[in-house]
Amino acid sequence: MLALIGAGSVAAGESLLLRNVLLPSMTGGDDKNVSILITNHRLELISEDPIPVSDDCEVFDAKGGFVIGRLDLGAPAGFLILEGDPRDDPELLLDTRRNASFGAARGEILKNTLPSISDTERGVTSYDGWLAYTPPPLALPLDYRDATRWNHFQGRHVSGVLAGLVGLDRTAWLAQNAESQRQVGDLDSLDGGTIRALRAGGVGTLNFDNPWVWTVFGTTHAFERGFDSGDDDDFSWIDLRLDIPVWKDMTVSVGKQKEPISMERLMSLLYLPQQERSASADSLLRARNVGAVFSTPVFDDRAALAVGVFNDWLDKGQPSSPGDNTTTVVGRATFVPWTSPDENTLLHVGFGYRSSNGKEPAALRARPEVNSAPDFVISDQLRHPELDTYQAELSLRSGPVWIHGEWIDVQIDSGSAQQPNPSGYNVTASWILTGERRPYNSRAGVFGRAPVARGVDVNGWGTWEMSTRYSKLKGNTFMLDAGDMNIWSAGLNWWLTPRVSFNVNYRWIDLTQDSLTGKSEEITARLMVIVD
Repeated sequence: MLALIGAGSVAAGESLLLRNVLLPSMTGGDDKNVSILITNHRLELISEDPIPVSDDCEVFDAKGGFVIGRLDLGAPAGFLILEGDPRDDPELLLDTRRNASFGAARGEILKNTLPSISDTERGVTSYDGWLAYTPPPLALPLDYRDATRWNHFQGRHVSGVLAGLVGLDRTAWLAQNAESQRQVGDLDSLDGGTIRALRAGGVGTLNFDNPWVWTVFGTTHAFERGFDSGDDDDFSWIDLRLDIPVWKDMTVSVGKQKEPISMERLMSLLYLPQQERSASADSLLRARNVGAVFSTPVFDDRAALAVGVFNDWLDKGQPSSPGDNTTTVVGRATFVPWTSPDENTLLHVGFGYRSSNGKEPAALRARPEVNSAPDFVISDQLRHPELDTYQAELSLRSGPVWIHGEWIDVQIDSGSAQQPNPSGYNVTASWILTGERRPYNSRAGVFGRAPVARGVDVNGWGTWEMSTRYSKLKGNTFMLDAGDMNIWSAGLNWWLTPRVSFNVNYRWIDLTQDSLTGKSEEITARLMVIVD
């Protein structure tokens, strides 16, 4: 029986995080290095991913200590962390009083001799510690600075980690009425499997006294959308970015990167509750551009500001002179007006503005949130439209439940008396059935991926999430007559491990175009594998 030595306790509403805990495999596979979060005496989360914590959370370093006991999420904490591995030294189990560095029973901390992690050290692996406004396109492993892994390298001047992603889709069209066939053709011929994405690249640091962060990622099947962007199914660079700290918490990011507008656009597609972004975000906002973004958190990290200036003359197929390419100015402000005392519930508000000077032709195009589908909403090209885009977003997270809505309105100056005015909005609701909670990145004003508390590789169920979304795109406006599209979606996501996910989405699509109302239904299954 564990003696009451070096005892401490976690008061109600307080949290305790144990990092670098060795979680043994029960199936003969690889052991895992995890973090364990205890809140209100209960085991809240076990994850290989970085776990963001509040300032009042106590953080300790388990130094690779071996965990034994029951690890039931939501139950009162009850486990030991041994200073060594009992598989190598069984005598450790004969005297847990001496050999345990941490012990908890029925939610009470009975022993804790682990070293505390300082405020400076705790930021090393924290998700909120990422330097740039835009998070990396793929989640970094908890030990992304560990140069002993095959895909890590550590040099005197440059360090980094390499990663890749493979995404496979299988789509089936379930129903289509005659009006829809007249609008977009017979969709049954599109049934089958496709490669949704192949991504590869890396992130790392240039090791100055105040390190700079580099990001390089390329992809096929990018399908860039938006008014002033092309349709590219070839290999392309999606991120070529250097993040430079310039003053206190301010960072300048230069290169090809995401424009700082819309949480839905800024979050990695891999980590959204639905398989694809909403039709309004996909068609009315550009994803990436070439330029510079200045960003900084303000008001004690309760708000964030970002401003970017872009000109894509360096992209392939563009005119060689910057003056012949569209120049775009983008800004975004986000803030958290309210959080609950335990930070379980959080309200996020954001606003964005985008202005481009219309040096290139533009058109409105949108797929029905199905990657392999043709364009449902499509307009003729406007010769040199100047665009002013207004965007607003509202998010509420309460434990495993997340509700998010966005509105986008585009004012087009086409030189005529009446101006086209496409717009759209969407509302998404998700519920993580296994109880995990999406972390919030205050620096970027975005939510992170659903953490995996216990993957199938450690005898868990992984993370299960249900979601639904309604989206509307209004393209039947003066001069465009591109179509109005309404989409209802339902999805089920299963993260087997932090690196493998399987999900299914069903969509009901309503398209009003050319005095016809087309209706169709489809279902897509997707497998995603991260290689790192």
